[in-house]
Amino acid sequence: MRRADSLSVTVLLTMLVALGPISTDLYLPSLPSLMQYFAASEADVQLTLSVFLVGLAASQLIYGPLSDRFGRKPVLLAGLGLYLLASSACMLATSSEFLIAARFFQALGACVGPVLCRAVVRDVHGQKGAARVLSYLAAAMAIAPLLGPILGGYLQTWFGWRANFAVLVIYGLMGLVGAVVMLPETNLHRNPLATRPVTIIEIYLMLAGQRRYLGYVLSSAFAYSGIFSFISGSSFVLMGMMKLESHAYGYCFAAVVAGYIAGATLAGRLAHKVSLHRMIASGGAIALLGGIVVLALAWAGVDTVAAIVAPTSVYLFGVGMVMANSMAGAIGPYPRAAGAASALLGFTQMSIAALVGAAIGHAADGTQMPMVIALALSAIAGPLGYWLLVRPWEKPAA
Repeated sequence: MRRADSLSVTVLLTMLVALGPISTDLYLPSLPSLMQYFAASEADVQLTLSVFLVGLAASQLIYGPLSDRFGRKPVLLAGLGLYLLASSACMLATSSEFLIAARFFQALGACVGPVLCRAVVRDVHGQKGAARVLSYLAAAMAIAPLLGPILGGYLQTWFGWRANFAVLVIYGLMGLVGAVVMLPETNLHRNPLATRPVTIIEIYLMLAGQRRYLGYVLSSAFAYSGIFSFISGSSFVLMGMMKLESHAYGYCFAAVVAGYIAGATLAGRLAHKVSLHRMIASGGAIALLGGIVVLALAWAGVDTVAAIVAPTSVYLFGVGMVMANSMAGAIGPYPRAAGAASALLGFTQMSIAALVGAAIGHAADGTQMPMVIALALSAIAGPLGYWLLVRPWEKPAA
């Protein structure tokens, strides 16, 4: 069993945090193919994304308290087992309805990774150290969505859409084995009352009543909803509207994710020198610039690949600076409820993103406008919520 702060455990945490992104991004190049295979509408196929986020959101509220009561490791192993079963069901789906249902259960398992790994980081490193580690974790984690659509594009071209889910089965199995062998238990403050319904409600109401907590959560949630705007709509815009091949789409997606990696890496390097308030404010301003530019170009009728990819990369650079610091600001003050704080953050994040994805699907009109409007509105809402609720110029109440 390795130390919780060892390099090998950090790599494992990165892999497990990436369960959600890789389960979302790997099969993106297959979305148009799924429409044809199942004779389904664009809205139906996008539902496989939105339902996945609903599953991620709902189960986080359960995993957080369970891990505060029983420990991080046993809950993590149970979630990974469910992920394996559901991923296998996705691979064998025979209809769009079956795939949508399997994706929901796949999400129930996948969300155990980000919820518990964020809590593990808080257990081991504390609030200040968590901001630095989460930034590096976010940068490393982004390798999965960076390479996912590229690999998914080639798998789609060579073997078809089922191959993408076969890879997810293998990925989940590797994570399960790694967790069994390497991950120690890090919850040293187990709360025997954490799973009582009254206690769960009290904890969540307490968190929801904290103005600064909500500000950090909304900052992170709207940053992610902008990312999901691109995830949900980009394959239909770049492949359907602009006629890119599946592998070329993967490279465009990778270019956008590279912006996120750069922003998260910068945030990690500056963590000891720059306050998380300044990091969130600077990242929010950069993200806002990218969101406004991509909307302005679309409004002006510029419908080129570069007009989508370049400003969205700028947006993701800013988001990379915002998300880890917002998470650290939200979870840091609650060492005895880190699981619940992480869960409520994730629930809010995924719920807003799911609504955004569903709205993009129903507003689809054959242009890039639904996607870029959603991204721009997210770029505005995140900084607005942060400044109105966190009010970094004020000192926290004693």
